[in-house]
Amino acid sequence: MTTPRAATVLAVATAVIGSLLLSAPPVREPGPPAATVAQPAAPPPPPPVVLTPEEVEARVIPAIVTLVADSGLVETAGTGIVLTPDGVVLTNHHVIDGALAISAVSLGNGAEYVADVLGYDSSRDVAVLRLQGAGDLPVATLAKDTTVGIGDPVTAVGNAEGGGVPVAARGFVTDVGQTITARSSTDGSRNRLNGLIQIDAAVRPGDSGGPLVDATATVVGVNTAGNADSDPTKPAPTQPRSYAVPIDTAMTIVDQVRAGTPSATVHIGDTPLLGISVTDDARGAEVLWVSIGTPADAAGIEIGDVITEFDGTPVRSSDDLSERMIARHPGDEVAVRWFDESGQQRSTTIVLEKGPPR
Repeated sequence: MTTPRAATVLAVATAVIGSLLLSAPPVREPGPPAATVAQPAAPPPPPPVVLTPEEVEARVIPAIVTLVADSGLVETAGTGIVLTPDGVVLTNHHVIDGALAISAVSLGNGAEYVADVLGYDSSRDVAVLRLQGAGDLPVATLAKDTTVGIGDPVTAVGNAEGGGVPVAARGFVTDVGQTITARSSTDGSRNRLNGLIQIDAAVRPGDSGGPLVDATATVVGVNTAGNADSDPTKPAPTQPRSYAVPIDTAMTIVDQVRAGTPSATVHIGDTPLLGISVTDDARGAEVLWVSIGTPADAAGIEIGDVITEFDGTPVRSSDDLSERMIARHPGDEVAVRWFDESGQQRSTTIVLEKGPPR
């Protein structure tokens, strides 16, 4: 876009110069030179309005949703941040991990919605949802970049303990750029997360996916993990310590999902199901579990088999297989090669089915 604009300006300048050269010079009476009047500088933008804690919460709460993700065996409560009036919602991946159905209740209008998964990045614990039939929802105000500093006052808002009502936890930023290993309170799985904001507010189960806002009610992060214990019989930690994904990191993934651009860690759309869990083996990915009635089960893959090739690409570890699956979708046909427990090499073509987000 820069070149056409420059060309236009240059063309106008050339036309004006040509006109001046072709016109007779005007007659000017002798006198003092014309004075140059300096133009006043543009006024600086007004400083952001710092709100009271109560005003912060009143502005933030209408732009969040409470979430319930049902895996068939357990329900996981969480929170989401409304990004668009038609119901695009940002939350944590671990909130919807394994969900067969997801429901959301808007705290802006009280309506309940079915939520579809648009995409996610489990390595950065970010997921993007869309609420079916939503319209005219209040949306959150997002920071253009995450510039919080140590000592800044912040408030975490969410569906604490899954009660379905908003709870605010106030505190201060205590560090930035932190790396943690987070453990899911649902299934005990662990995930290493980088570049997080650390705060001293007591973020609890159910707050996950909710907004971390500054003193102007602007979202600076997505609440992700905390050391507050949900068991009331246990003493509260003497120093609450919680973490949030910076909003600019989260929005990079949101934009990628909405653009439909997958990557090595970002999955777009419905999740494909093969039906196995695996671990590392010297030869590839060893099968630890096969779910009954899944494509892997129908193909004859059994516990102890080692997957060595997936869709024509060598599999050298469990991560290799997970990465190959991220790029796939339900209905895809993939060629799989493996060694069975007797050491015999086997292969077949498998059609992937639709499964829960992983």
